[in-house]
Amino acid sequence: HCILATGPLSSTNMPDIPGLGQFQGTIHHTGAWPHEPVSFEGQRVVVVGTGSSGIQAIPMIAREAEQLYVMQRTAGYCVPARNRQLDSGELEAVTSSYAELRTYWRSLPAAMGRTFPPPAGIGQTSALAVSDEEREQVFEAAWADGGSSFARCFSDLTTNAAASRLAAGFIGRKIAETVKDPVAADLLTPRQLFGTKRLCLDIDYYETYNRPNVTLVDVSASPITEVTETGIRAGDQNYDVDAIVFATGFDAMTGAILSMDVRGRRGLALADAWAAGPKTYLGLGVAGFPNLFIVAGPGSPAVLSNVITAIEHQVDWIADCLVHMRAHGIEAIEAEQQAQQAWVKHVNEISKMTLFWEGNSWYLGANIVGKPRVFMPYVGFPAYVAKCSAAAASGYEGFALSPQLVPAD
Repeated sequence: HCILATGPLSSTNMPDIPGLGQFQGTIHHTGAWPHEPVSFEGQRVVVVGTGSSGIQAIPMIAREAEQLYVMQRTAGYCVPARNRQLDSGELEAVTSSYAELRTYWRSLPAAMGRTFPPPAGIGQTSALAVSDEEREQVFEAAWADGGSSFARCFSDLTTNAAASRLAAGFIGRKIAETVKDPVAADLLTPRQLFGTKRLCLDIDYYETYNRPNVTLVDVSASPITEVTETGIRAGDQNYDVDAIVFATGFDAMTGAILSMDVRGRRGLALADAWAAGPKTYLGLGVAGFPNLFIVAGPGSPAVLSNVITAIEHQVDWIADCLVHMRAHGIEAIEAEQQAQQAWVKHVNEISKMTLFWEGNSWYLGANIVGKPRVFMPYVGFPAYVAKCSAAAASGYEGFALSPQLVPAD
């Protein structure tokens, strides 16, 4: 058996920019950071990209750098992380009821939450069903509390365009209140609907643009054309720097898998089988590739849920499957083509109940040139677990089981 646990966000996306090899300074990628400490003290630095890792890196680099240029193509939505030291009482409350909390978290749509169920009605009401004053109060409380739970303070912020615009307006006002330069504030204000891309968590991200050593560069208006020996050229301007940090993300979900030459029946390459986009059954198996299992890959809820919990579920399912095969003298298990087609259709139907298709995100492969536009993750952890459990309980319905691993005709 071959189990691909290669990670959905482990294949770094280094942009193909002319002249990249001639830069005389240092180059880093946020997804392949050195293990030894990196100092930007007194340096001129450019960060390319303002996705999740860029938003985390930019405030830290700005504290050290003499000058920081931030090259942004598309502004994303950020809410404060509100990281803080937990007191002993909070830690005790979690550790003393950890098993119950884990069970509760697994019942949530994204398999994560910080406390037991909130008061009735909170997070279960449409943003359109309350007064402007009440909605603002809920947004303010969620902003002050911080974290990704902001997206769940109303029931429809990521599924209803009108509700999404209300959240977008609130965050836009927060940006305008925080960033002193109105031009920078406008550039940092997202234009897409809230909930179409990953919600990012930040620590002093917007506040960083008030620093005198930080300059925001709009590369959607002045695209990057080349890397020179001394820096980066965007539009008609050269930015001479000592270091370049690429915060350009990953070839998500499929990059690490397809970097290997995985072959199935009749020598079929997985890259060819997925030429029009990845296809799996339950996010676990692929038709034509017997005894191949995938963990946290396309068709699974990994990146739209608590990834650790999602991985634990899949690992347990695979382990139970292998025990079943050994106990029943089964040598081969393979996703059936019809079941795979039905699963891909189901993944897309569920995703279209959200606003994800309204944005160009890495969930759709939009950050990689030439990558098929296919929505890859599964939306909803409890529903996914139920479907995996049902397949196993019915004798692994949707999989072909054989006492011998033989080539197909």
